[in-house]
Amino acid sequence: MTQANPDGAPISETAPRELTLRGIVLGALLTIVFTAANVYLGLKIGLTFATSIPAAVISMAVLRHFSGATIQENNIVQTIASAAGTLSAIIFVLPGLIMIGWWVDFPYWQSVAVIGVGGILGVMYSVPLRRALVTGSDLPYPEGVAAAEVLKVGAGVGGEEENRKGLAAIVLGSGVSVGYTLLAKMGVVAEEASRVFRFGAGASGVSTSFSLALIGVGHLVGLTVGIAMLIGMLISWVVLVPHYTAGAVPAAHEMAGFVSGVFKSKVRFIGAGTIGVAAVWTLLRVIGPIVKGITGALAAQRARKAGGGAALALSEQDLPIGLVGAVIAASMVPIGLLLAGFAAGGPIEAHFVPVLVLTVLYVLLIGIVIASVCGYMAGLIGASNSPISGTGIISALGIALLLAAIFGRGIAPEATRALVAFALFVTAIVFGVATISNDNLQDLKTGELIGATPWRQQIALVLGVVFGALVIPPVLSLLNTTFGFQGAANAGPEALAAPQAALISAIAQGVLGGSLDWGLIGIGAGIGVVAVIIDEVLRAMKKGALPPLALGMGIYLPMGLTLLIPVGAIIGRIYDNWAKKSRDPELAERLGVLAATGLIAGESLFGVVFAGIAAARNSPTPLEIIEPGDVALPLGMVIFAAALVWLYTSTKRAAAQRTTWPLED
Repeated sequence: MTQANPDGAPISETAPRELTLRGIVLGALLTIVFTAANVYLGLKIGLTFATSIPAAVISMAVLRHFSGATIQENNIVQTIASAAGTLSAIIFVLPGLIMIGWWVDFPYWQSVAVIGVGGILGVMYSVPLRRALVTGSDLPYPEGVAAAEVLKVGAGVGGEEENRKGLAAIVLGSGVSVGYTLLAKMGVVAEEASRVFRFGAGASGVSTSFSLALIGVGHLVGLTVGIAMLIGMLISWVVLVPHYTAGAVPAAHEMAGFVSGVFKSKVRFIGAGTIGVAAVWTLLRVIGPIVKGITGALAAQRARKAGGGAALALSEQDLPIGLVGAVIAASMVPIGLLLAGFAAGGPIEAHFVPVLVLTVLYVLLIGIVIASVCGYMAGLIGASNSPISGTGIISALGIALLLAAIFGRGIAPEATRALVAFALFVTAIVFGVATISNDNLQDLKTGELIGATPWRQQIALVLGVVFGALVIPPVLSLLNTTFGFQGAANAGPEALAAPQAALISAIAQGVLGGSLDWGLIGIGAGIGVVAVIIDEVLRAMKKGALPPLALGMGIYLPMGLTLLIPVGAIIGRIYDNWAKKSRDPELAERLGVLAATGLIAGESLFGVVFAGIAAARNSPTPLEIIEPGDVALPLGMVIFAAALVWLYTSTKRAAAQRTTWPLED
């Protein structure tokens, strides 16, 4: 039977099996499981895991038992399930409504609607961005590339010998990553390390998580991004933290909490200001490609209507731009109804019409900015490592300023609380746009590399959004009932911190209550301007680049989450320099990419298993067999370093010899 595009134009009979019922069902099941696990893990112990690669691996293991399974069909499964790793980031906003006492629980259908509408908007906004930021860009997309490599190896793409070596590299990298993470969860080796110390008149610190996945990310994003992040970290911990702790350093046993508090209450706001400026500049830089992408999408739609759909390349078949625009416009109706229902009976009714109209316009316009910036960040450093909470801060700032302009000063405390709640509700909608656009372009990069059809992936993302939106609210309600959130009325002794939600709530309260320190954000903005100027000068002189967003991430994100990315970038550069001189440079470089991919894949797969065990045992340390002692750190450092040396040495040997497995001589 002849297949068709969304607008009815025929597609060539040679189009591969892709968007199938069995793939949708499998993707839905994985989305439900992964989303529940990610929400639980994120709020319980502050960790989430990337779901694209685990979903791809599971899909290949399942669909291989069915006839006619293709690499594109497996890609659809991971595309649907990847919504789990992104929509679960709504935990960075919605718990704030519990913390400020506006909600006592998460109303199911209202929460489903907020998550679902925002996510679908994210898919629609990212459709024209594909041409600008994926096909027309040299961004590295580390996780998209990694997922594509896993799918290629699983499907046997490439020569038989190369494919066996590639599979070996992934297995080896995954085994190393899983092995170390398992030892860390058992308490045998350190999972992280940190130290604070006096620095001049103040204090500073250094910290890292022993995550081999971050080494893999660093290898894939490259040295330019890694150096920019390192510079951001140096600005944070060599300049800003010592400055804001000067003259007030407490005793040694209190220093760690003091330094951490200064970073969270001051430096992260500076980082948010830097990200804000970098985001605006990024948007200005990509406006041209975005317009070109929209023009290309319109041209493709005209070709379909003229009967050229059959000849249109699969890689050019996005959802029709007219349909995308109609969905975006239609989405403003349920958004308006949601906002009206949320504001009913409160102080907003005094300015109901202007607030509603301006807020809907705000969501419409800020969504374009957020989608563009988040898509760019995903391409720069990967969806899992993007500072999505930073875009939440920008969104919360914007809507809070809009409300402050409408209501003026002198707002009563109860009215202020209502406005803060409204600002968080709006931010939750925008956050859905942010998370899905962040993920969607990563998935579309994977699709580009394995020959998938964009419009089918875009439909898969919509399905993933719907499946994820249905399962997130009950998990949030269960955690709220069982533990509560710190600062809320029902918070118990084991209340969940939900730090991102607390931070975004504090920003909204600071703007509307008049207590936000705008000086910090201004300093960050100034750093961002300087970074933009340096980046443009370097590009003009063809001396490299200093991506301002990457620098902002280095300032904003905790060092423990970022330090190993520059390390991985340096390791990757050293390996690539060797590969260029090897007997088969192309094979050697690809094996390095696959080894790095394995590091990411192994830790991601382990994250799925660990989340299930943690939920089943209701414990953040379900695998711990011994209390981590003094020996855990030095032992961990030795094993971590030895594992990396062994992995890359084995990969080099495999690339240089004719052997199938890197372990063979």
